Amino acid sequence: MRNRLWMSMLLAISVAMSGVARADGHGHGKHDRDDDDDHGRHYYSDHDRGEMRDWYHERDRDNHLPPGLAKRDRLPPGLERQLRVRGTLPPGLRKKMMPCPEEVERRLPPPPVGCAHVVIGGHVVLVNQSSYVVMDIIHFEM
Repeated sequence: MRNRLWMSMLLAISVAMSGVARADGHGHGKHDRDDDDDHGRHYYSDHDRGEMRDWYHERDRDNHLPPGLAKRDRLPPGLERQLRVRGTLPPGLRKKMMPCPEEVERRLPPPPVGCAHVVIGGHVVLVNQSSYVVMDIIHFEM
């Protein structure tokens, strides 16, 4: 009987402590997948993103965007929602993958081994070539 009491108390304390840890931001619980403030999961730095956005807006203004990055190449909303960091590309998005244009590739850091920079629906995407897991995305707001 005493063991059950102790076990119940330990369980209650551990549940209470895990809630406190998450509430103060130091817990290791699941994060919202749309939380873009989680810098630990991104490959591209803020500098890379800013440079790419500047490049994009300069080319967009002059109507000199390479294939795959023009406004007409945007994904429909249903496919757009499937493009997520740490998500696996479904077959419909794999078909939309295009090689990253050389002028874009030169501005990006080299991809990790087994990964490649590709363009999908107006976004630059770092994807694992064997598992199709998305490592990072540079979204271009229009």
